[in-house]
Amino acid sequence: MTEMSPLRRRMIEDMTVRNLSPATQRSYLHAVAKFGRFFSRSPDKLDLEDVRTFQVHLVAGGMSWPALNQTVCALRFLYGVTLKQADLPERIPYAREPQRLPVVLGADEVVQFLEAVSGLKARAALTTAYAAGLRASEAANLKVSDIDSSRMVIRIEQGKGGRDRYVMLSPQLLGILRSYWRVTRPAHWLFPGRDPVHPIHPVVLHAACRSACAASGIGKRVTVHTLRHSFATHLLEGGTDIRIIQALLGHRNVNTTARYAHVATSTIRGTPSPLDRLRLEVTPPA
Repeated sequence: MTEMSPLRRRMIEDMTVRNLSPATQRSYLHAVAKFGRFFSRSPDKLDLEDVRTFQVHLVAGGMSWPALNQTVCALRFLYGVTLKQADLPERIPYAREPQRLPVVLGADEVVQFLEAVSGLKARAALTTAYAAGLRASEAANLKVSDIDSSRMVIRIEQGKGGRDRYVMLSPQLLGILRSYWRVTRPAHWLFPGRDPVHPIHPVVLHAACRSACAASGIGKRVTVHTLRHSFATHLLEGGTDIRIIQALLGHRNVNTTARYAHVATSTIRGTPSPLDRLRLEVTPPA
């Protein structure tokens, strides 16, 4: 490690000037030392290709994404500040955590799940969440007056981002909500909490999901957002335009909605392969 000592001292001086915390300094020094040990050379003798080889090695070794990016920060500091190679840091990419596809229930699983929800209020609220693609907070804060049966829409006030929007009111959902209202007679909030002055808390809906998930025997982790994902995916599979789904979900950017295209399996199944346009004989002639 004696070969690294001058470089180490320069890094410490640079990090001190920039008021990096002691913990960050230790992390940077550890990452740079590990980089040098991997090649058995001083890091100031290594170049961008060596950095990329080192990153591949770390990924192959199973290093977590936060730790990978901490190493990137250290190497960017090394080359950009200590070694004064201003053009190189931007060419050392940060690791991007792979996006996971949302869990989606099949139509039969939605029925199985909702029928496993105990309690009329929780079942009606979660059914509404699926039927209209609502977030937990949006379903919880619905008022009786938000259900517009004359226009067959539901008004969502102050959704995410403080935006109001309308969503469809399913005729079947309207029947369910009328039956629910006849039994419970809510006055202001459609799904009131224990104190009718306040709406049901979203935590109650999350807890109802956990209980229903266990009771239904569905081998998936189901949350209120899973119902929203399923709503969007089922619409897409049914041929609904993605921009209509965007408006229903209240997404500002259509790219957020586009993620559901990755899980719309019937859309994938229904898309012909270019191979289908070819006349190809696979079996060789006898």
